[in-house]
Amino acid sequence: MKIDLRAFAHIDQLQKQMVGFIGSSARGYYPVAGQAALFVEVAPGIEINSITDAVMKKADVRPGALVVERTYGLLEVHADSPADVKEAGEVILDYLDCKETDRLKPKILATETVERLDPYMSQIVNRFRAASMSLSDETLYILEVVPAGYAGYAANEAEKAADITLVHVSVFGASGRVYFAGHTSDIQSGKKAAEASLTALAGRDH
Repeated sequence: MKIDLRAFAHIDQLQKQMVGFIGSSARGYYPVAGQAALFVEVAPGIEINSITDAVMKKADVRPGALVVERTYGLLEVHADSPADVKEAGEVILDYLDCKETDRLKPKILATETVERLDPYMSQIVNRFRAASMSLSDETLYILEVVPAGYAGYAANEAEKAADITLVHVSVFGASGRVYFAGHTSDIQSGKKAAEASLTALAGRDH
């Protein structure tokens, strides 16, 4: 069976809020800030199990998130050493008999910026959050991307570049989403970093 490499993204340094989000939602071994990480998404989803097995046996990394869906599967691994994470990526590419550029390019489906967030909208956004809370009168930014596995990469790059509050990240499913809030100027910086990080990744066209 042909395994489709959908998302493949290295993170050189996990940010504090991003590791807090992973810890709040994942069921694996939680990362800490400063570690390197790798997000991988494949189809069909069940194949992520055999990929995880290969990585655990050959690379010195820990799995933070493992999601198996009918259509897509997601794996996030991390380690103190970027070299160990790079080795994990090489194990995956060898297992799939492909190159990093055989992944799908990220495709931004939609973005929205909501200024002076209404208190009621802030409350309803916070109801489904898995990270920090948005506050009324802040500016809220929303990003939707496919494949979903790239959402974690975009969120981490935004946090690295700007003083934002990470509200929610969805890294699996039909599409990925990122929500972050803060002062308008910080949101604009985070938006620029998130979108630029995605458009810089080379890969197959959709």
